[in-house]
Amino acid sequence: MKKTVAVLGATGSVGSQALDVARARGYKVDYITAGKSVKETERVAREFSPAAVAMADDKAARELKTALADTDIKVYSGAEGICEGIRHFRGDVVVNAILGGAGLLPTLAVIDTGVRLALANKESLVMAGSEVMRRAKLKECEIIPVDSEHSAIFQSLKSGRAEEIKSIILTASGGPFFEKTREELSRVTVADTLAHPTWKMGRKITVDSATLMNKGFELIEAVHLFGVTPDKVKITVHRESILHSAVEYVDNTVIGEMSSPDMRMCVQYAVDYPSRMPSASQPLDLFSVGALTFAKPDEEAFPLLSLAREAITLGGAVPAVMNAADEVAVEAFLSEKIGFNGIYDTVRKTVDMLSLAREAKTVEDILAYDQEARRVAASIIK
Repeated sequence: MKKTVAVLGATGSVGSQALDVARARGYKVDYITAGKSVKETERVAREFSPAAVAMADDKAARELKTALADTDIKVYSGAEGICEGIRHFRGDVVVNAILGGAGLLPTLAVIDTGVRLALANKESLVMAGSEVMRRAKLKECEIIPVDSEHSAIFQSLKSGRAEEIKSIILTASGGPFFEKTREELSRVTVADTLAHPTWKMGRKITVDSATLMNKGFELIEAVHLFGVTPDKVKITVHRESILHSAVEYVDNTVIGEMSSPDMRMCVQYAVDYPSRMPSASQPLDLFSVGALTFAKPDEEAFPLLSLAREAITLGGAVPAVMNAADEVAVEAFLSEKIGFNGIYDTVRKTVDMLSLAREAKTVEDILAYDQEARRVAASIIK
C-alpha cells in the first residue's frame, strides 16, 4: 500500500534524505515544512505537490505563497502554522526532522493527532521526554525513532522483553577528534570540526558529534524511549559506524544492528515498519569493513557527555537548559566567537546558573527555561 507522509524540516539533512526515501519508495508526500529556504522549498513543493507547506519564517512564508500562487498548495506560516498544518494532515506517518528545540511543539502536535511519528528530532525527548512519552501513551501514538542508534536499539529490542534488558549500548563514531586531549582541542578550527569521518550531516549536529554532546542527547533520548535508567545506558566509541547500537540482555547476550551508515535506511524502516522493503541504501560489505573496533569515550576531554548524564539525573528542565545553551554555543562557535572548548564552558555555566530548572514540571515551564537559557548563554558569550 502506498504510504502518505509528512516531512517536517524537509530541506535539512535528515529531511532531504527522507524525501530521497519517498522518491525511491513512491510515498505520497502531502505536507512539508521548512525554515527560510524559499527556493529549495518551492522546488520540493513543485516536485511532490503536497496539499500544504509551512515555513517557520513569516517573511519566507509570504514569499513562498507568492511563488506558489499558480498552484493549489496551501502555505502556513510560523511555528503555530506548522502545528496547524500537522492538525490538518491526513496520512500515515509524520517524519519530524526539524532541527533543535523548535521541533518540540510539532512533536506534541503530531502525537495529539495519533498519527505515527517517525522521530528524528531528538530535542523533543531531551527537552520534554517525560511529557512526550506520557502523551504518546495517552493518545496511543506510535513513536518510531529515526536516529540510527535508536533505530538499532528499537530493532534489537524485538529479541527480548523490557524486564530482560541489562544495558543499552550506544555507539559513537567519536567524531573528528578521537583521542585528542582537551588542551589539543583548544586549538581546533571550525573546518576541522566539520570534517566528520563517517556521516554527512548538518553543521549543528556535526559539531555536536565532535563534542560528544550529540551522544549525550542520545543517552537522554534512550532513557525516555526505552524506559531505562541513565546508569543502564553505556557509551562505546565505534569508529567504523557499522554497529549502530545494541542491547545487552540479562543472559549476557548482546543483540545489535549493523548496516552501512545511511540515514535513509532508518527513515524507511520507521515509515514501513513492521515491514522490511528493498532499500536504496548500499548493502553492507563486511569484507570491505575488515575490522570493528570499540573504545571507551574520554569524558575528561569531552565533558559534555558527563553533563548530559548529570542533566537527565537532575531532571525537570535541566536537559532543556543544556540543549538551549548548546544551540547558542554551537552557533557562536560556528561564527568563530568562541573556541571549541568554549562550547562546554558556556553550557556548563548556563546549567549551573539555572539550577532551579530541576523543579520545572510542565511544558510551559520547560519552554520558559529554554528561552531563559538562551538569554543566559548569549550573555556568557558576550
